[in-house]
Amino acid sequence: MQIDVERSKKVKSILVTLPKPENDKSPYFTLAEKYNLKLDFRGFIHVEGVSAKDVRKDKVNFADHTAVIFTSKNAVDHFFRVCEEMRYEVSAEMKYFCISETIALYLQKYIQYRKRKIFFGKQTAKDLEDVLKKHNKEKFLFPCSDVANEETQRWLQDNGYDFTAAVLFRTVISDIKDLKDVFYDIIVFFSPSSVQSLYENFPDFIQNNTRIAAFGSSTQQALLEHDLILDIPAPTPNAPSMTMAIEQYIKLVNK
Repeated sequence: MQIDVERSKKVKSILVTLPKPENDKSPYFTLAEKYNLKLDFRGFIHVEGVSAKDVRKDKVNFADHTAVIFTSKNAVDHFFRVCEEMRYEVSAEMKYFCISETIALYLQKYIQYRKRKIFFGKQTAKDLEDVLKKHNKEKFLFPCSDVANEETQRWLQDNGYDFTAAVLFRTVISDIKDLKDVFYDIIVFFSPSSVQSLYENFPDFIQNNTRIAAFGSSTQQALLEHDLILDIPAPTPNAPSMTMAIEQYIKLVNK
């Protein structure tokens, strides 16, 4: 990892722009304890459900589909919420294609896992390629947010799958104005929407000595469009996770 010597000041505090994890197993807690850091979580964005009435206005009929593609836990939650609001009983024959095993296992919250046809990849829709090829005659429903995963949609389109994108939840900017006079050595971003939230809450934000970490190319691009300095990018060949990238940076500057 290359670092800007002028910006390589010791790290004592980190703000992660996500809601606080429900349990203490997050690798961020391990990182904070290991390096004696002040660690805070704060969701810069949050999700609000789209009503069944609005879904009907979009002329999305769940019954027309034989399979569902899930790319997030939010998508799972809002799919089953809308099904309940519509009084639509999901067929036991419905096939579920999940972007990761974690999301596949999360389905247990709503269905009898062992009695359903569930398939999963490693982390992206492309990982599902081999499985999807065997089921290319299915009519897929793709529950998503209003800032849908364009990469997944593009991949499905390019490969000729019969799918319907259904906007079941919206990404909303959170009110974080109480952070105005709170400063952190590192702020960690995971989406372009969280960068947008920063500027909607603090239009005059100046980076100064705050180091910025960002996960994913679209998030990094959003930072560059605001002329912010990206100090800690992830994933990289040497740091596939955000916490690994931050730890590598801390090792260099906290000597």
